[in-house]
Amino acid sequence: MSRIHDALRKAAQQNPPAAKVSPPPPTRTSSVLGQGEPQVAVPGSAEAPAAAPSRSSVASSVVDPLVVMVDPEDLYHLDEIIKSARQAPYDPLGSALLVNPAKPREAPAEEFRSLRTRLNHLQTMQPLHTLVVTSGSPAEGKSFTASNLAIAQSQLADKRVLLADFDFRRPSVDKTFRLPSSPGITDYLQGKARLADLFTKIGDTNLYVITAGGPVANPLELLNLKESAALIQALGEHFDWVILDSPPLLFAADANLLATICDGSILVVRIGHTTFDSVTRAMQSLCENNILGVVVNGARRGELYSKYAYYHDYYYDAETGSSESETGEQEAVSVDSVE
Repeated sequence: MSRIHDALRKAAQQNPPAAKVSPPPPTRTSSVLGQGEPQVAVPGSAEAPAAAPSRSSVASSVVDPLVVMVDPEDLYHLDEIIKSARQAPYDPLGSALLVNPAKPREAPAEEFRSLRTRLNHLQTMQPLHTLVVTSGSPAEGKSFTASNLAIAQSQLADKRVLLADFDFRRPSVDKTFRLPSSPGITDYLQGKARLADLFTKIGDTNLYVITAGGPVANPLELLNLKESAALIQALGEHFDWVILDSPPLLFAADANLLATICDGSILVVRIGHTTFDSVTRAMQSLCENNILGVVVNGARRGELYSKYAYYHDYYYDAETGSSESETGEQEAVSVDSVE
């Protein structure tokens, strides 16, 4: 027995027990949770992988394609900016079919004045300053309606009217009024132009125009910016009417978004072109409580006025003092559905 104790004592003297040291926690190098087995590496060693970047550093390294540099101070000086807007002569494109202010008794002018009267009546009953004019499909006359309605509203002495081209995909207001396309709304929202560079006053009228601006690859994302909604709201506070031309409802979501920002919407349909299915789908895509009515475009004067057409054909020439009766058919609009 003594020999056994001597052997154990000798072995303890030659191999002392090592101190108990807790191993360092393993380091996970997998940056995606649940993908692969975690690898363990000793911190500070040459083969230790670099630590995964923090969430904040990753977020700061992502470059947003929409770099917005809008100066919010411009909106506080909007009234001064409007008063100092540059002027351009009223020289519209002949093929744009705009109403002629020199012939106010022509049939299309009468229909747009009728539309103007109904909208102004609605304005007395509810807050209504910003208006989206759109259609279900292209080539139904939304830009034609928006431009002529803006002209009709601007003929009232106490109304200050703005026509803004929010159709960033296929803008047309600049071509209609023969204005430069830039600077425009897209340039302002991207910080390429100041707000004072956007406004153009048409002749001696109360009509102001803002063009769409330069082409952009992401028009819907640009409209989703809070700066876009703030711009529309500010314009509605400084103009009696802000009329927005927008893309068709069934081909882009831009008009749907604009309808949620503006006070009301008007849907334009064209006789012989718009189908019942497209009208139904377009109405469903809009907020039901935001639709003010429907404008029917493309009616013939004989179909629209029947035997009462002579009230619109007959007009008085103030310059010559003579009366004339126009003949021939011409496209007109019907606004019977606007309520």
